[in-house]
Amino acid sequence: MQRILSTQLVERTGETVTIAGWIHRRRLLKSVAFLIVRDAAGLSQVVVTDPAAREQLEQLTEESVVEVTALVTANEQAPHGVELTGPIIRELSRVTVQLPFELHRPALSAGLPAQLDHAALALRHPSRVANLRIAAAAAKGFRAALEAQRFVEIHTPKIVESATESGANVFKLDYFGRPGYLAQSPQFYKQLMVGVFERVFEVGPVFRAEPSDTARHLAQYTSLDAEMGFIADHRDVMAALTRTIAGMLSEIREQSGIGTDILDEVPAVHFSEALRIAGAPADEPDLAPAHERALGEWALREHGSEFLFVTGYPMRKRPFYTHPDPADPTWSNGFDLLFRGLEIVTGGQRLHRYEDYVAALERHGQPLEPYAGYLDGFRYGMPPHGGWAIGLERFVARLTGVANVRETTAFPRDLHRIAP
Repeated sequence: MQRILSTQLVERTGETVTIAGWIHRRRLLKSVAFLIVRDAAGLSQVVVTDPAAREQLEQLTEESVVEVTALVTANEQAPHGVELTGPIIRELSRVTVQLPFELHRPALSAGLPAQLDHAALALRHPSRVANLRIAAAAAKGFRAALEAQRFVEIHTPKIVESATESGANVFKLDYFGRPGYLAQSPQFYKQLMVGVFERVFEVGPVFRAEPSDTARHLAQYTSLDAEMGFIADHRDVMAALTRTIAGMLSEIREQSGIGTDILDEVPAVHFSEALRIAGAPADEPDLAPAHERALGEWALREHGSEFLFVTGYPMRKRPFYTHPDPADPTWSNGFDLLFRGLEIVTGGQRLHRYEDYVAALERHGQPLEPYAGYLDGFRYGMPPHGGWAIGLERFVARLTGVANVRETTAFPRDLHRIAP
C-alpha cells in the first residue's frame, strides 16, 4: 500500500491507508494509548487499543521511525479532523539513546547553543521547520519575481583569486599550493553577466570573515543577489527590488500564512535627512543600529510602512564601484532598504565606464592588475546598471520576529561555530 502524508488523511476517511514518520509523542493511558506520528507535512494521531499493539508501542521511544497501516476514522478533536484506528505498526528505525531535549512541546526548552550543538534533532521541531520553510518560500518567491521581470539565474564562483572587495574580511585558503579566497559576494561576476543577459540574479552562499559576534551576523549566509542593465539611475533598481520583495512576501504568505505587505511606493529619505530623523550628528558616516531602529519607527508612524529606503550614502562609505550622485559627487547613488528598523538590503547604481573605474581605483590607492578580469567587462562596453543583495537569514529573522539569525538557518557558521 502506497504511503500517504498526514495532510492527505482527511481525503481518505473510511479507507485503510499507510503512513510513516517519526514518533512525536506517546500517551499511554489505562484503557487506550495514543501514538502521534510526525511526517514532513504534520502530525497524525493513531489510537491503539489492541493489547499486542500497545505492548509494541511501549517498547518504542520518541523519534523512532515507524510505519502504520490503519483505518482513517473521523474525529473532530484529532489533527486534520481524523485519526487512525486498528493500527498495524511496523518499526523502521529505533532510537536507543536518550534525547538531549523533547520535541513534542510547543517551544523547545533547550537554549540556542544546545539546539545548535544537536542540530540534527532540534531542526525537526515544528518551530525550526517553519522558519526553514519560510526561507525556502522567500527564495522561491525571489526567483519567480525576478524571472517575471526578465532576469536570468546565474551561478558564480565561490573561490576567487584576489581578495579585491575588502581584504581584511575574507577567508584565505590553499588553492593547489597558491592562495585563494572565499568570495564575499558575487558582485563582480554579476556585473560582468549584465553584459551577457542584461538582467541576472543568484541565490548562493557568501563568506564574511568579520569578527562580529552578534545576533545579526554570520560568517556564511545566503545572499539573494540581482543586477540589471540599461537603468536611468538607482531609482530603477529600487523599483525592481520593491516588486521582488512583494513577490517574496506573497509566496511566503501562500506557503505559511504569515507575512506583511510592502507598499508599491516605499518611502525614501536621503542619508542626510535620515541622520536628522534619527537624531544623529550631521557628520556621522554611517547609520548605527539605534539609528536604523529610530528610522523604522518613523517610517511606520509617518508613512504606515515597515520598509524604508535610505539613499545617497556618503561615497567614502561605499565600495569603489558605486556610482556617485551626479549633482553632488560626495553622495552616492546607493541605498539600503530597512525592514522594521534593520538593514536587510544594500544596493545602488554602479559605475559602467572603464575610465571611471581606473580613476576610482586610483583614488582608493588600488593597483589595476588584481582587477584585470573584472575591468575587461567595462573595457568592452557595459550599459548603466545597478543591483542589490538581500541577506536571506536576516530577512527571515525580521519577518518571523526571532531574536537571532541562527534560528533561521540549519547549520550556522559564525565566529565560534564550524560544526556540525
